Amino acid sequence: MHTEIILDTETTGLDPEKGDRLVEIGCVELVNSVPTGRTFHAYLDPERDIPEDAVRIHGLTRDFLKGKPKFAQVASDLVSFLGESTIVIHNAEFDMKFINSELRRCERPPIAMGRVIDTLAMARRKHPGASNTLDALCARYKVDNSKRTKHGALLDAELLAEVYVELCGGRQKALVLESARKPAGPVIAQGEQSYIQTRIKELPSLVSGEEGTAHRNAIAPLGDKGLWLKYGL
Repeated sequence: MHTEIILDTETTGLDPEKGDRLVEIGCVELVNSVPTGRTFHAYLDPERDIPEDAVRIHGLTRDFLKGKPKFAQVASDLVSFLGESTIVIHNAEFDMKFINSELRRCERPPIAMGRVIDTLAMARRKHPGASNTLDALCARYKVDNSKRTKHGALLDAELLAEVYVELCGGRQKALVLESARKPAGPVIAQGEQSYIQTRIKELPSLVSGEEGTAHRNAIAPLGDKGLWLKYGL
């Protein structure tokens, strides 16, 4: 079982080093490339003003966010939800610098970039020279983003989950892999991802009697070391 968390954030601006803060976090859980229905979502009080440029992007005003929990109040739940899973983010460097900045504020260890997959980098490798915004990728992979009138962390994470599956080869690939893992007959030995089966009825030999005799005569000089003797021809 392979678990991944699709994560997205909204912020007050572009740089946490200049005082910008998170205002929303949205996460969607995938297991073996399929959404489980488990999500994490929180609006956050950034404890500062929100520039109009940011409000135009995500629509979250200072008045709306007053009274919402501060990051420190949801940090434990977020870290628990992420667990040890791989984290998938579009333009990961941007979101992770905010996540880790907020974690440091409440004296928690940062999340290592080594466990993060950047779908923007994936898309640029797969579609060089093309637009690889989330909207552009939704259009390319026919993912319905009609509800995305503004940026929203949970909605964007849900859309990115669908896009990510397509970037990895699509749902058809996942179905083929899943089918390949299922046994079609009696199982005599089973591992986590492999199955060994016995054939119900032995297949008839396609070698004629004359061919079998010629084969045995040809390998007779090899004695007991003749590999093909094992096949009973």
